[in-house]
Amino acid sequence: MTSSRSDLVLHPVRLRIVLECSSNDVTARELADRMPDVPQATLYRHISALADAGVLRVVSERRIRGGVERTFRVADGAAGLDSGDAAAMSADEHREGFAVFAGALISAFSRYLDLPDARPSEDPVGYRQVALWLSEDELRAMVAALSGALQPFLGNEPTPDRRRVLFSTVLMPDAGAEASA
Repeated sequence: MTSSRSDLVLHPVRLRIVLECSSNDVTARELADRMPDVPQATLYRHISALADAGVLRVVSERRIRGGVERTFRVADGAAGLDSGDAAAMSADEHREGFAVFAGALISAFSRYLDLPDARPSEDPVGYRQVALWLSEDELRAMVAALSGALQPFLGNEPTPDRRRVLFSTVLMPDAGAEASA
């Protein structure tokens, strides 16, 4: 993904579209239903931009009342930033991308809290930050363990007894901490 491609994905509305299309196939109408705060014309423009860039792919088309309803899915590997993408981004681009990510997280949390049946003390809701002292090998092992723990659940399909939850991670060095010898 080039810097311009990261600019494409790291946008508040497009990031939400990518999230919706990453766990299941979704039509534009379903996206509109799930994102009622986004004007329909704006939503369709962002869907088109993501599809034109190859981030979303059309998995099926169906004729409806003289029009065509397209079903979208995130193209394999198209939405993530790899180490090469990250290396190509400036510090300001990383700052902007993180701000979009954090803003999307805040927005998702606000939408949850606005639900009439939201119960933060009973639902699987949590947010915390911990500081860890890790060697490079320990850090790699921790990341691998977390990835391994999530892997069995990433392919879960929606069912009546499942509800979608968001699991967000941020990992970064603590700029203000120094090891004491």
